[in-house]
Amino acid sequence: MNGESLNARGLSRRQFLRTTAAVAALSTLPACSLVSASRQNGQWEYHLSAEPSQAELVPEHQTDVLAFNGETPAPTIRCRQGEPVTIHFTNNLNEPTTIHWHGLRIPIEMDGVPFLSQAPIQPGETFTYRFTPPDAGTFWYHPHMNSVVQLGKGLVGAIVVEEATPVVFDEEHTLTLKHWHLDRQGNWKDLAIPRYSARMGTPGEWGTVNGIHHPEYTLQEKATTRLRLANVDNTLTYPIQVRGAEAWIIAIDGNPIATPRRLETHKIAPGMRLDIGLIAPNAGETVEIMHMKGDFPFLLASFTATPSTLTEKPLPTLPLNPVAKPDLENAETRHFVFEWAGAITPADKQGKGKHEFWLMNKRAWEGMSKGNIPEPIAKLERGKTYIFDLKNVTQYHHPIHLHGHTFTVLEMDGKPVTPFHTDTVLLGKNGHAKAAFVADNPGRWMYHCHVIEHMKTGLMGFVEVT
Repeated sequence: MNGESLNARGLSRRQFLRTTAAVAALSTLPACSLVSASRQNGQWEYHLSAEPSQAELVPEHQTDVLAFNGETPAPTIRCRQGEPVTIHFTNNLNEPTTIHWHGLRIPIEMDGVPFLSQAPIQPGETFTYRFTPPDAGTFWYHPHMNSVVQLGKGLVGAIVVEEATPVVFDEEHTLTLKHWHLDRQGNWKDLAIPRYSARMGTPGEWGTVNGIHHPEYTLQEKATTRLRLANVDNTLTYPIQVRGAEAWIIAIDGNPIATPRRLETHKIAPGMRLDIGLIAPNAGETVEIMHMKGDFPFLLASFTATPSTLTEKPLPTLPLNPVAKPDLENAETRHFVFEWAGAITPADKQGKGKHEFWLMNKRAWEGMSKGNIPEPIAKLERGKTYIFDLKNVTQYHHPIHLHGHTFTVLEMDGKPVTPFHTDTVLLGKNGHAKAAFVADNPGRWMYHCHVIEHMKTGLMGFVEVT
C-alpha cells in the first residue's frame, strides 16, 4: 500500500514498520491497523471497540469525539471477497450501540440494526460479527443507534473488500469525506437543528478527508492509482471532480461498472462511495480532488507526483460482483413516494416535541423497541424480482439506502440509463428513479434516507423478505 498506510502528518517509515509489525500477515495494510488483526487460512479476524476519545481535527485544538479503537480517522478494515470475517466488537461507550456494515450483503443477524436484527450492545458488552462478503469493493461501517450523535461525533469507518483474485494497482488510497459540526476552536456546535432537519439537514462547517483538513499525499509518477472515496457525512452531498489527471469512474457504491467512464462530475451523497482510477502525472505535478459546490469549488485533498521507475500502463480491470440478474419480465413494481410532512411537531408522553418532518408513502417511521416492531413498509417474496419506483416530491436530496440487497438502477429522472449496481439511489430535487433487485436475502431490512436527520425524523422503514 503506497501512501494510504502513511498518514498525512508524516509518520516515518521506521515508525510505520514498527507499528504494523503485528499485522504483517495481512496481504495489504489499512491506514490504521486494528488491534490483534490477523489473516490465517483464508479467515480474517479483528478486534474493534467504540469509546470516547480526543482528536485534533482543527489544528492546535483538541475535540472530544467518539472513535473506533480511539482513532480518528477510524481503522480501515480490509478483508477479501468469499473469505470469512470475524470482528469482535466491544462497546466502551456510555450508551448502547451496534455496527451496520453498509452495502454488504450479509445475513440479517449480522446487519447491526437494533431490535430488528440484533439486541443493542450494552456498555461494556462484546458482540462478535461473523460474515463472508460476497462482493468486493469499497464499503463502510457505522452504528445504527443514536445516529445523529454517534455518527456525527466520529463513529464512521471504511471497510475494503479485496477481489477474490486480487486486482493490483501501483497505488491505492481510501478517502473518507466528512464535515464536522465544529467552530474554528474545535468546539462542538449543534449536530441537528430542527429547521434544517426539515430541509437539507444541518451541515457541518469543518471539512476533512481522513480526519484532516486539506490533506496532502504523494503518488509515484505514472502509477496506476485507485482512489476509494466514501461519504461518511451525516448531511452533505459531494459533487466530485478530479483536476490534474484524466480520471475514470471504475466502481459506484462498491460495485464495479462494466465499462469505466470518464469522470466529469459525480455526486456522492451520504452513505455513497466512488472508486476512481487514474494514471499519476509526471513528477512534480499535482492531482486535486475537488468538491464542486456551485460556482465555488473546494479542495478536498491533493496528491503530488514523485519520481519513480514505473512505466505507464493501462489501468487494471475490475471484475463485476455476483449480483443476481433481475427477471424484469416477471418483476412486480412497488411504488414509494418520499415527501415532506409539513410543520407538524407531535409531542411525546413527556410533552417534548418529537419531530416528524418526512414521510415515506404517507407514513413517518414510528421507531421501535424490544417487542415493539412496526409493520414493514413492504412484504416481499424471497427469490422474486421487484422494481422499486422511487419518487422524491421535495426540493431536497434523498439518498435512499436498502440494507442486505443491491439495486440494479434502470432509470433516472424518467430516462433509461446503462444499468449499474448500487445500494443507495440518490434522488435529487423532484427526482425519480426505477431500480430492480432480486429479493434473495431473507430478513427484515432497513430502508431509509441516508441523510441522518431525515432518517431520524421520519424517512425510514423496513422491507420484509420471506
